[in-house]
Amino acid sequence: RGRPCDDTGSVTVKIGSHRFCLSFQVIVVKMSTKRAAVHAKWIVGTVIGTKMRKTAKVRVTRLLLDQYLLKYYNKRKTYFAHDALQQCIVGDVVLLKALPERRSKHVKHELAEIVYRVGNVIDPVTGKPCAGTKLLDELTDSDTICLAEKLQGLDLTTPQQEKEGEKPVV
Repeated sequence: RGRPCDDTGSVTVKIGSHRFCLSFQVIVVKMSTKRAAVHAKWIVGTVIGTKMRKTAKVRVTRLLLDQYLLKYYNKRKTYFAHDALQQCIVGDVVLLKALPERRSKHVKHELAEIVYRVGNVIDPVTGKPCAGTKLLDELTDSDTICLAEKLQGLDLTTPQQEKEGEKPVV
């Protein structure tokens, strides 16, 4: 045990018959008590639910390698994200940003951007709208003429109209 020598931050320590005056400097480092809520700062996922007010349920799919089989498997995880404007709908592909601290018990992310709206997906290479792997080309005049010819070729009469001798309305 030691006792203070003076007010400079030194202590007298007695070891056997000898006395030592030790000086020291106290450095207090305060560690932050806040822990990060999540590991990943940015996440891309698909909206699977919007029934909660100002909250979107987002499913993120990752590929996980099985070390034994050397095969990749889909690993899914569900996140709840704060959607202040309630702008996303089920099926949208969204970008989530991690919040510095939790908004509630389950909400740890916020909606940063809607990457692709459902039903309105643009192919990044060609810049044309697409559905799945097929490009959706807008109807041209030749397509509409072809459709009109096909409609005229169809027999749209009902048995009752045939008895009365009426022409079908096209």
